[in-house]
Amino acid sequence: MKLEETSHVPSMVTLSPVNAPVSGSVRVPGSKSLTNRALICAAMARGASVLSGVLESEDTEVMIHAWQTLGLSLNWDKAKERVEISGCAGVPARMEADLFVANSGTSIRFLTAALATTHGRYQLDGVPRMRERPIGDLLSGLAALGAKVVSTNSVRNDCPPVMIEGCGVNGGKTAVAGSVSSQFLSGLLMAAPYASSSVQIEVLGEMVSRPYVDMTVSIMRDFGVYVEERENVFTIPAPAVYQGREYRIEPDASAASYFFGIAALTGGVIRVEGLDFNSLQGDVQFARVLERMGCLVKSESGFIELTGGELRGVDIDMNSISDTVQTLAPVALFAKGPTRVRGVAHNRHKETDRISDLARELRKFGARIDEHDDGLTIYPVEEMDWLLDYSREPIYIDTYRDHRMAMGMGMLGLVVPNVYIRDPRCTTKTFPKYFETVAELAGQVPQYSF
Repeated sequence: MKLEETSHVPSMVTLSPVNAPVSGSVRVPGSKSLTNRALICAAMARGASVLSGVLESEDTEVMIHAWQTLGLSLNWDKAKERVEISGCAGVPARMEADLFVANSGTSIRFLTAALATTHGRYQLDGVPRMRERPIGDLLSGLAALGAKVVSTNSVRNDCPPVMIEGCGVNGGKTAVAGSVSSQFLSGLLMAAPYASSSVQIEVLGEMVSRPYVDMTVSIMRDFGVYVEERENVFTIPAPAVYQGREYRIEPDASAASYFFGIAALTGGVIRVEGLDFNSLQGDVQFARVLERMGCLVKSESGFIELTGGELRGVDIDMNSISDTVQTLAPVALFAKGPTRVRGVAHNRHKETDRISDLARELRKFGARIDEHDDGLTIYPVEEMDWLLDYSREPIYIDTYRDHRMAMGMGMLGLVVPNVYIRDPRCTTKTFPKYFETVAELAGQVPQYSF
């Protein structure tokens, strides 16, 4: 029975351990980060835009539905991965709306900042986990520019829901902490052109996930607004308006990381098409992390290819590629020597606590995991005979509604028997057909439980 023929959602999925290295070529879906940034700029632009390579996922659905609710004319051809959108030039047709953003951090942060520049009245809310994800730094940054944006959360007043009493944004100077989420800075940057005067944004402290900020600045430039940066201060000219255009979205480098991980785990050769090291996305550098661990990396224009090798542990700061920690950790279980991941304290504030919860799931494989404030140390599995014994009791992986937990831990099913991933459809957030794509590459069919 095919999954598409059922009317209910699978509770678990399992893959089968392979008897040979997994090798082949794959093209992953479009980048979530690029898709949602491009949708913000195109929606706020003057004139029409055509976005190609658009990711079909829960996060994209959330963002597109929000702009449709706000009255924008938008056509999404999912089969062609194409969105046609008529921008509102910063003035949505509907000046009052309640917007549901599920658990999409990019959506609530980017929409909050963008809509704060308007004169509408909006409320943004999401799933229960969203009400635990901090947004206070963004609200403070907007308030310093004259926006009326507040949390209405009675338990945690730095978390959603968010109420916007639109009175526009004055411009001037504001500041944002760099240590919690680069999305706060990205939201402020993309909204800043719609202030009544130029905006200066100072980043306080260490800036996490710097490549995502560079991505934001690049997309803003492509839509006609140039940002100046000097000594952690970003200056954005305003008032200004984005200009509609055609824009091609790259394949998702974070999604590509799982296939590099599969090559590393199985000793295979996997080529990801459509990405190279000139990408806007910092997560392409994950291939270099695996290279340090003993893999071979080859790249030319339009592809990155990774060949698995004898794995050794590394000590690495993953601040700039923190979304790939959940890819590295399962691989590290099979390395020679421990792997220390540093610089990712902000991972505790993602879809789930991506340090504590990741450590909990890794320990199910019999590994020692040391948790630190800014990351974790993963020791290789010592009882390998037990782990690889087909008669062993199943290992059930909880995903916490976190797509990256499901995809990262899901790789282990190709090398460890009896691994069951709970709630596998949480991958719809960024990669709806993830398990089907992995299974096809490995020459098998994913086994779902309902």
